[in-house]
Amino acid sequence: MAHQDVPQSGTEALLKKLHERPHMPLADWLRAPAHVHYKAFRMSDPPAQRKASREEFQSLLAAFSVPEEQTVLRETFGYGVKETANGERLIVVWQAHTEYYNYQLWHLPLPTWAEAAFGPLSFPGYKFPVTPLGTEVCRLDIVLAAEALPSRERLKSLLPGPVIYGSRILDEQTSVATSFTPDEQGRERYWVGLGQPQAQASRLKDIVDAIVRIETYYHLLLMQKPLFSAAIDQVYKFEQVHLKQREVISGHIGHADSQTLQRWLNSLTQDLLKTNRIAGKLHFELSASLPYDKIVHATLASLAERPMDSYRPVSDYVLSGITGVADGYQQLLRRIETLRGGFEGIISIIRARVDLILEAQNLTLLQSVDKTTKSQVILQHTVEGLSVIVIAYYLAGLATYVLKGLHEAGWIKNANIASAVFVPIAIGLAFVITTASKKYLHKKWSGEQSPQELNKPQA
Repeated sequence: MAHQDVPQSGTEALLKKLHERPHMPLADWLRAPAHVHYKAFRMSDPPAQRKASREEFQSLLAAFSVPEEQTVLRETFGYGVKETANGERLIVVWQAHTEYYNYQLWHLPLPTWAEAAFGPLSFPGYKFPVTPLGTEVCRLDIVLAAEALPSRERLKSLLPGPVIYGSRILDEQTSVATSFTPDEQGRERYWVGLGQPQAQASRLKDIVDAIVRIETYYHLLLMQKPLFSAAIDQVYKFEQVHLKQREVISGHIGHADSQTLQRWLNSLTQDLLKTNRIAGKLHFELSASLPYDKIVHATLASLAERPMDSYRPVSDYVLSGITGVADGYQQLLRRIETLRGGFEGIISIIRARVDLILEAQNLTLLQSVDKTTKSQVILQHTVEGLSVIVIAYYLAGLATYVLKGLHEAGWIKNANIASAVFVPIAIGLAFVITTASKKYLHKKWSGEQSPQELNKPQA
C-alpha cells in the first residue's frame, strides 16, 4: 500500500496546481477609477526568454521597491503591489504565455481622483525601468472610470483617430470606447465607463483581461502578414516552375538518357529543399493562427457586446481586420504541402525510371558475362583437347626412341610398325593422364574449401 501514496500525493499536487486561480487575490487590491498600461512582447526564443522575462519581472519589482509580503511569483505569473501612505496603489502584473509575455501596470489613484486621464501613469516616482525582451506586439492605455462614458465630443478630444468605436459589454451599465489609433506614445486608448460608483473589483480585471486578450491576439495575427505576402509570391513562382518542369519531364521521360534524368533529379531535389525550408518557417510562424483567431472570437462573444447609439461596435473593427486572415494562412500552408508532394511525386517517378535503366544495364551485363563464361568453357575444352594431343605427341616421340633402341637390340623386328602401333596407345595414355590430373586437382581444391566453409560463423 505504501507505494501508492507517492502517486496519490503527486496527483493531488497536480490537481491543486491546475485548479488554483492566481488572478483572484488581485481583486482585493483593485478599485475604480483605475489607469492601466499594457505592454506585450513576442519572444523569439520562448524556452529561454520565458525564464528571462521572469527574472526581468523580479528586477522590475526591485526597481519599484515592492515589499516582498505584497508579491506573488509563480512560474509563469506574478504580481506585486506598492501602496503609498495616502492610499494610492501601483500594481505590476506579469504573465508569460506560449509565444509572448506581457505586463499590466495598474495605477489606482484615490477614490477622490478628480478626472481620469490618458498618458503617463501619475503614480509618484513611476518610471518603467527595464528594456523588455523580444518584439513589441502592442501597447494599450486603458482608463476605467466609475461613471458612464463621457459625451461624444469629449471622447473625440481624448481618443485620437477619425472614427470612435463603442459598445455596451457585460451589462447595461458598462461601456467601452476606443479609436484603435495609437497616440503619440504608440498606445491605443480605451475608455471603460463602469456606470456605477461601486463596481465589482473582480469585474475590473475581467474587463481589462478581455481587452488585452483581443488586442494581443489581433496583433499577433496581423504581425505575420508581411511574411505571408512574401511567401505567397515565392510559392507562386515555385508552382509555375514546377508546372513547367512537369510538362517537360512528362513529354521526354520516355526516351531520356541517364544524364538527363540525373540533371532533372538534381534540379528537383534543390527545389524540394527550398520548398521544405519555406514550409518549415511558415509552419513555425503561422501554425498558431487558427487558435489565435478562435481566442479573439471567443473573447468577443464573452463580452456579450451590444451596440450603442452613434457608435460603431468595437467588434466591427476587430473582425474586419482578421476575417479570413487565419484561413488565408492555412490555405497557404496547404498549397505548400501540395507543392512539396508534387516535387516528391515527380522525383519518385524519375528515380523509378533510373532504377529501370540500371536494371536494363545490369541485365545486359549479365548476358555479356554469360556469353563470356560460355566462351571460356569452349576455350577450356579446346585447350584440354589440344593438351591431349600434345601429351600424346610427346609420348609417341619418347616411345619412338625406346622402340628404335629395342630394334637395334634385336628385341623387335620393325621399329616403325611398333611406333605406329603405339600412337593410339599414346593418345589413350594422354587422355587418362589429363582426366586423372583434372580429378585430382578438383578433389584437392574441394578438400581445401570444405574446412573453411565449416569454420565460418553462423549468422
